[in-house]
Amino acid sequence: MRALKFLVVAMGVLIVAGTVTLVVLLVQRSGGGRGATSLPAMSLNLPSGSRILGLAGAGDHFAVHVQRPDGERILLLEPRSGRVVGEVLPHAPPTQAAVPTR
Repeated sequence: MRALKFLVVAMGVLIVAGTVTLVVLLVQRSGGGRGATSLPAMSLNLPSGSRILGLAGAGDHFAVHVQRPDGERILLLEPRSGRVVGEVLPHAPPTQAAVPTR
């Protein structure tokens, strides 16, 4: 009888441990267990006298509004590499407003 009680308790503990493990794995695989991802260190190589006026998400990229001595512009950055993938000149004529960078 004592052995039967021990087996029942041991199997109950295994069932609880298995259920907890299953829930933890489901949460991790669904993305709920991910912490905040950090951006790599990056430098915009702005000229002296430049200021960052604002920052905003723009789809898969983010936009940095910059005031430089030669005028304002919006830099589009790729978050994983920190690379500038585009530049918008807000006060330029429509034909020159978007300047792709390579």
